Amino acid sequence: MMASASDVEVGAEGAVPAAGEGRLRLLVVDDHPLFREALASAIALAFPQADLHEADGIRTACEILGANPAIDLTLLDLSMQGVTGFDGLDTIRARFPRIPILIVSGLTEPRIMQEALRHGAAGFVPKAVDKATLTRAISEVLGGALFMPPDLAPIPAPARGGAKAPVAERVARLTPQQMRVLGMIRQGKLNKQIAHELQVGDSTVKAHVSEILRKLEVISRTQIVIETAYLDFDQTGGGF
Repeated sequence: MMASASDVEVGAEGAVPAAGEGRLRLLVVDDHPLFREALASAIALAFPQADLHEADGIRTACEILGANPAIDLTLLDLSMQGVTGFDGLDTIRARFPRIPILIVSGLTEPRIMQEALRHGAAGFVPKAVDKATLTRAISEVLGGALFMPPDLAPIPAPARGGAKAPVAERVARLTPQQMRVLGMIRQGKLNKQIAHELQVGDSTVKAHVSEILRKLEVISRTQIVIETAYLDFDQTGGGF
């Protein structure tokens, strides 16, 4: 991550709070002190107004998240001492389901990236990326999107292998509230508009959008609209 930091232009859906609009709160979880410090430094350069927290393991991360419920994003290494496979990701997701998790890992196999998204990660960034890519990944995930390096991984495939499940089956995985959000996305409404109509916070809408992307096995709001264009369903959560 030695390349110079680059400002990323983010639209209304992915805008990050600027000075005076509230501070970003990010948690970096990595048991390697040197890399954790380097990652925190890269984030501080890209997001100088951010409040950064650091943890050297899953237990400490959960303690920090429990004490700081306003944290906007967790950046998590998969390969840490005492952690097997996706156990750390699963633990944090189970206890703090509304806080998106961006995996920052030295593992770059597409299969592992895809599996991380199926376990609920909001994105995957190899440790070797430059600061501009890291900045973009953080911005997109904070905006409610999924992030995967386009030159390293395809759109995630369903867990059972083969072709994707029919779109109706994938939509059926959504909760009633996610169905409402999906209907508003199809209408072209922005996160702030959805939050206003549902009378919930922006962070709650972002969490719903991330889950919709994951469950529909797509990586953008545009793909959501395309995939569900021919479906006729009740957006109040009542089904098709």
